[in-house]
Order: sequence, then structure tokens, then C-alpha cells
Amino acid sequence: MASEKSEFRVRELVLGIEGLALLRTAVDADDDFVARRVEEIKRFAHGSGEGLPGGGASVDELDLGAGYAAWAGHYDSLPNSFIQVEEPIVHGLYDQGPAGTALDAACGTGRQTEALAARGYRVIGVDQSPDMLEQARRKVPAADFRQGRLEKLPVDDASVDLAVSTLALTHLPDLTDAVAELARVVRPGGRVIVSDLHPMVISLQGQCHFVAGDDALAFVRNHVHLASDYLRAFTAAGLTVRACFEPLFNGSLSPGGYEEYIAEAARAAWRDLPIVIVWEAVKPLESE
Repeated sequence: MASEKSEFRVRELVLGIEGLALLRTAVDADDDFVARRVEEIKRFAHGSGEGLPGGGASVDELDLGAGYAAWAGHYDSLPNSFIQVEEPIVHGLYDQGPAGTALDAACGTGRQTEALAARGYRVIGVDQSPDMLEQARRKVPAADFRQGRLEKLPVDDASVDLAVSTLALTHLPDLTDAVAELARVVRPGGRVIVSDLHPMVISLQGQCHFVAGDDALAFVRNHVHLASDYLRAFTAAGLTVRACFEPLFNGSLSPGGYEEYIAEAARAAWRDLPIVIVWEAVKPLESE
């Protein structure tokens, strides 16, 4: 059987972003902007990829375990536009509920665990990556960290007041089991908060790329989940959706990757597009 792993083709992705920038500005771009895009397209299409990470060469896919092991030591050190637009919304939702017991599912390095603990929550953090959990324990030593997967959480039924999973479900081919697990562990009347990469930006940009070390790019796979997919998963799990937010690209480009080399094109391509989707759902009381 052929491997399901693929390659991240840096030069081709850069060319695609240049084209998207032209497509999205076709009505109102000035001639100088168009000329710069065409010149960059010519350079990257016919040149060697000079100036791009790895000369524009392909980057092999890493599975989740290997990918997050490589990313763990760098995850918190670089700006991330997805996190920048997501956190104000998610943290605002934390502030709306009384602080009880919270689950941070796929907690990674503990960025949400830390935010929840600072608000007085007793936090359980679950992640499949021991490397990520090591970082999280250093950040929030008082939290209860457990190794486990989104699809089979090591948490008792109806044992938390709030279940959170942020920027993680996109790595799963299907949402159903993970959302059902989040619903299972929440008490009746409790809340589920999910943030994820927006399906629009995944469709256009593709995979979760990062600098793994020594300035080398790596990526783990993202899957497109439409809003209707989330709604079906929430409904199947017996949850009632209370709110949905779609924060827009804020103009920030991650350093060390490919976008900073084509910053003008990248900002034009992503301008005014939603890059994150945030959901708040409630588990109905048993009497409802």
C-alpha cells in the first residue's frame, strides 16, 4: 500500500499565493502591484527558488507524533496570527462562566491551560505528545496532565464544567468521535468551546507548516471541516450551539516560513479572510 504521507511544495505554494493575490485584487489593484506580482511569479517559476526556505524544495510530511515532538520546543517562541486572533475570543468566553473544573483537550504546550488556571479553573490537560506535555507541565505545574487522544480522552463521564479544544480538530479526518468525547466528559449544563483553523484558509493554504529546527520547514496535515461538519458533530453529540465567531486575518506573518519572503502578496491574498472559527456549545440539562 502506498504511503498516505505527502510533500509540502514550497515553491508551488508560493506561486499559488501570488496568483491568489492577483485574483483577489483584480478589480482594484494598481499597475505597480500587478507588475511586482508578475515579476515574482516569473522569478519563482523559472528560477531556482533562491530566497525561499530550502530553495523552494519540497518538505516531507510528519505524522502528528513526530511533528509535535519537533515543534514542541519552538511552538511558543514565534508569532502566530491564528493564535493572535483566536485568543481574545476564546479567553472572553472563559470569562463568561464561573470557574470550575476545565479540560484542555489537545493542550499542547499548555497555552490554554495557563489561561484557564489564571482565571481560577482547576484544569486537566490532555495531549498525545509527551514532548508537548513536558512543556505544559513546566508552564502550569499545578495542572493535572494526562497523555491521551482526542478520540479517547482519559477523563471520566460528566466530570468537568468546561471542555476546550483549540486549533487541534483540524488534524483529524473526521470530527465526530472527538466532539462526542468532549460532550461525554462535560456535565449537563456545562460548555464546550472549540477553535480551529477556518476551512477557507485550509482550502487555500493547506497544511500546518512550522520551523522544526535549523530553519528547516516541516508540516503536519490539516483536514477541511466545513461549518456544516461541525454542526452535524455537535448535534450528534447532543450539544446545542450557542455562538460562532470567524475572526479575520490580522496582517501578521509567521517569521521563518515562506510567507515573509512574499509578504506583500501574502497579505493581499489573506486580507479580510476568516482564518479561525470558534464555537461555543452547551450540554443541555437532563430536564431539558
